[in-house]
Amino acid sequence: MTQSDLGRAQSLITSIPDYPEPGVVFRDISPLLADGPAMRAVTEALIEPFAGQFDIVGGLEARGFLFAGTISAMTGVGILPIRKAGKLPRPAAAVSYTLEYGTATIEGPDVLKEGERVLLIDDILATGGTLTAAQSLVADLGAEVIGSAVVLELTALGGREHTGEVHTLFAE
Repeated sequence: MTQSDLGRAQSLITSIPDYPEPGVVFRDISPLLADGPAMRAVTEALIEPFAGQFDIVGGLEARGFLFAGTISAMTGVGILPIRKAGKLPRPAAAVSYTLEYGTATIEGPDVLKEGERVLLIDDILATGGTLTAAQSLVADLGAEVIGSAVVLELTALGGREHTGEVHTLFAE
């Protein structure tokens, strides 16, 4: 992975104004996901500071699942799927939070072992609600968040004020 690989990956992220509602600019990572070398470069860069420190990777629905699956395959660790409410048949824990444009609840299954080290992965850090809720959810399930990583941080929305330190590849 080189800086030029990451630069190319960043150039693939597009902005879609007024989605999902007026005033919101959606960052679409679909072109990045469709490009194998870009996906590999981003995935390697996401986990680089955490190599050997995590037992399982927590992917936040939905785009975080894509990176978590790739990380799982690359590192040989399992995946903790952190889902939107109502998607798990028997959630072990749930946390509600505020989004940039509404409210939501996430849930986690009963798959973590006490003290297990979790690396949380998502595509975008905006207001920090989803990631903060995921950090709380992992703690509620008896495990430890060793780090959080995102592809893109929207710095103007102040998410880090809520999440604490986050490894970010790109910032706007």
